[in-house]
Amino acid sequence: MRSDQLRIRPVTRKLISDVTEISRAAHGQGRDRVDDGTSPPVIITTVFREIGATGVHTHFHQVARYLETSGTRVSIVTPFSSARLLTYPVFAPRPVLQKVYPAAGVFWYRHWHEVFLRNAIRRRLATVDDCVVYAQGPLEARAALQTRRGPHQRVIMAVHFRGSQADEHTEPGRELKRDGYFFRSIRKLEREVILNLDGIVYVADWARQMVLKWLPEARTIPSAIIGNFVDPLLIDPDAERVADLVTTGRLEDRKNHRFLLEVLRQANDAGHRLTLDIFGDGPLKHELEQLARSLAVADQVCFRGFRSDVRDFLPRYRAYVHAAYAEVLPLAVIEGMAAGLPVVAADSGGVGELFDDGVEGRFWSLDDPNEATRVLLDLLSSEAGRAKAASAALDRFHREYDVSILGPRLRSFLLGSNSGVTE
Repeated sequence: MRSDQLRIRPVTRKLISDVTEISRAAHGQGRDRVDDGTSPPVIITTVFREIGATGVHTHFHQVARYLETSGTRVSIVTPFSSARLLTYPVFAPRPVLQKVYPAAGVFWYRHWHEVFLRNAIRRRLATVDDCVVYAQGPLEARAALQTRRGPHQRVIMAVHFRGSQADEHTEPGRELKRDGYFFRSIRKLEREVILNLDGIVYVADWARQMVLKWLPEARTIPSAIIGNFVDPLLIDPDAERVADLVTTGRLEDRKNHRFLLEVLRQANDAGHRLTLDIFGDGPLKHELEQLARSLAVADQVCFRGFRSDVRDFLPRYRAYVHAAYAEVLPLAVIEGMAAGLPVVAADSGGVGELFDDGVEGRFWSLDDPNEATRVLLDLLSSEAGRAKAASAALDRFHREYDVSILGPRLRSFLLGSNSGVTE
C-alpha cells in the first residue's frame, strides 16, 4: 500500500522539471546559455565510477550541471573513461585481498584506480590548453598534478574527507592501523599533494579545521569554504504522508541505521508508534531486517532500496532523521531541508553547520537512544512546532544551500584568480 503511494506520475515529473527550469532561468541558469569562449573548461576528476549513490557523486554531478547551464564546458574523467575492459582483470583481486589482508586491499584499490585515472586525465589534458581540474580527492589531485602540461592547467581539490583519508580507513572495523605504514604513506601523499595545489574547496569549515589540525601549512593554499548544494524541489503541501520519518544512505556501519531502529522501539515503549522509510542499499540490509524483527518494529520500517529519484519523495514525510557518525557536510540532510523537513541529527562533524538546534530541527545524542527518542518525540508532539521547524529548514535551505546561492560562488572560485585565503 505504501509503495503505491510513493509512485510519481509522469505528468508530475514533467511539472517538477518545468518548475526547476523556471527557477534556473530566474537565476540566469537557463539551458540555452552557451559558452562565450572566455572561461576555461572544467574537468572534474574522480576515482569513483561516473554514476553512483554517494554524496560525492551528488556533489560533482550537481556542480557539473550548474557549470554547464552557466556556460562553462565540463567533462567528468574517471578511471573507467578509457581502457575500460582492462580494469576488470586488474581490479578483480581487490575483494580477495580485502578479506585476507585488508590493508593490502586498500593499497590495491588506491594504486590501480589512480593509475587508470592518471592515464585518462593525461589523454584529456592533451586535448585542451587552459583549464581547471576539479579533483574530488588527493588521489585525483595527484594524478592531475603529475599529468598537467603546465601551471595554465590549474588543479583545485575538494575536501569531502574528514581531515585525512587515512583517518577514514582507521575507524572501528576498517582496514588500517593508525600510525601504521599504510596510514603514514597516505598522509605523506596528502601532504605533498595539498601543498602543491592551486586551490582547495572545503565543503565545511569543520573539514578545513580538521585538515589544518594535522597539516597547518595548508593555510597557505588559496581556499574557500563552499558548502554542498542542490536544486530546489517542488513541494506539494497537499501530498499524502507515507510515513513519519525518512532517512537515506547506504546500509553500512558508519550510517548507523541500527540506532534508528532502537529509537523506534524506545518510542513504542513510550506509547508512540512511529513509522520509518529507509532509502538505500548495502551489505547490512539482511542484518537490519533481522534486527527490526527482533525489536518488534518490522511492521513500522520499510526498506525502500536505492532510488535515483529519492528526493522527489522526501516532502511526503514529517521529519528527516540522520544517525550517521561524523560526516563532513551530508547532502542527505541538505536534501531533507530542501524538501521542507525538520532534521534530527547528531551535532558531529559538519552537521552542526547545517542547522541550529531548536530552529530547523533538533540535535540528538547517538550514545543514548532513550534521550534521543525523547528529543524526537518532543519535536513531533506538536504539529504546529514541527511545521514551524519545517518552514525554518526550507527557508535556511534557500538562503544557504540552494544552487542559485552557492553555485555562483563555486564557479567564481574555480575560474577566478583564487588569490584569497579563507580564514
